[in-house]
Amino acid sequence: MTDEPFETSEDARRDRREHGGAPTSPNDDELARRTEQERVEAGIDAYDPDDVPPATDDPVPTDLRDTEEYQEAEAELRHEEAEGEIYPLTDRHPFPPSHYDRL
Repeated sequence: MTDEPFETSEDARRDRREHGGAPTSPNDDELARRTEQERVEAGIDAYDPDDVPPATDDPVPTDLRDTEEYQEAEAELRHEEAEGEIYPLTDRHPFPPSHYDRL
């Protein structure tokens, strides 16, 4: 145990009506906060999770059909279908089209 004085920013005054020993009901939230602060100062934890600011990233779109990439791909598919480059798979065309003739 060290003989160094314990430094705290908390007010140590007690209510005169309380017993001189420990308070009757310790503040668990304050104890947890101080414990986490001591863990960070001792190097056990890298940071205090309560000190981290909230994320500022833009929200992820929920409907991918609204994205520009999806709309561009959809337009390309409609263009290829109109040109006859792609078609649905049927008994007459059981395999996807190949473009080996273009190479």
